[in-house]
Amino acid sequence: MPDSDAIYHLLFSHPLMVEHLIRGFVPEAMAADLDFGGMARVNAKGHAESLDGKAHRREGDVIWRLPTHGGLDLYLYILLEFQSSIDHWMVVRTQLYEGLLWQQVIKEQELKLGDKLPPLVMVVLYNGKTRWNAPDDSASLVALPPGSPLWPYQPRVRYHVLDMGAVTTEPAADRDNMARLLFLLEQHHPPAALADLLGDVVEWFQQHPDHDPLRRLFNAMVHQAVAGLGVAVPIPEDLTEVRTMLATLGETWKQEWLAEGELKGKIEGKAEGKAEGRIEAKIETLMLLAERRFGPLSSDLRERIKAADPATVEGWLDRLLEATSLASLFGPTN
Repeated sequence: MPDSDAIYHLLFSHPLMVEHLIRGFVPEAMAADLDFGGMARVNAKGHAESLDGKAHRREGDVIWRLPTHGGLDLYLYILLEFQSSIDHWMVVRTQLYEGLLWQQVIKEQELKLGDKLPPLVMVVLYNGKTRWNAPDDSASLVALPPGSPLWPYQPRVRYHVLDMGAVTTEPAADRDNMARLLFLLEQHHPPAALADLLGDVVEWFQQHPDHDPLRRLFNAMVHQAVAGLGVAVPIPEDLTEVRTMLATLGETWKQEWLAEGELKGKIEGKAEGKAEGRIEAKIETLMLLAERRFGPLSSDLRERIKAADPATVEGWLDRLLEATSLASLFGPTN
């Protein structure tokens, strides 16, 4: 199976994925009145050396030329950032890449004196676990005070960052947008939530049966997402069967977790001879399972859980399977 980097290059070499990306996440480009029917891939040429001293092959970048209904062309440059660390100097890299692309356009289109350069939109797709916090505008990196007469001479570069981990699953979100569904597949979900998400993917391809190459790529992404759950059984090739498997798996996990809590409660209840022993066992089980999914609990959160009434603890246990974070499980902390 190809890795995520290779799959993403293939996915955004598909015009429909690029259209959905722009429609769903790059409203500035939509304002240019794009003609998606006339879009065409651009093969990047040349290399750029980054601050680490290494030359980066630009042939792997995804670049599209999108005509507008007004007769102009807009170039969309999609840069994939699949790395654990955030590049603080990304804006410098984008300046290099944009300059090389403009040089390529000047040469290939034989632009003459008086001709205009086409507008560019640089989109950085990032899938790291830490939320993106690097400057997206060169102005914030230049050591000049406000109002300096040197500002007009400084390069002005800006890129549009799309942090896939920050894409939400809110009900109002467009679940018919394949770029959004793709970014959601990259996030961690419990089996039941992943099954619901996969239902949207299956439904889309049922309504668009003519996109078989795209379906195969999504199939690979779904298999990666399911494998991330640590499933120890063969994963079906058919997406509908995968969805059924996930729904069954989610219910099985939920029953196992609740049964574990009940078992601990019975053991503690016998030892204490009181119902208090059962709720204490459920509290311990809740904290154990929450830490298993989301990492260590703070001392304040532990105290809050221990002080909760039985009904609240039961509610947290019921939400544990569907929760995607500690905040979604326990609510905001004061």
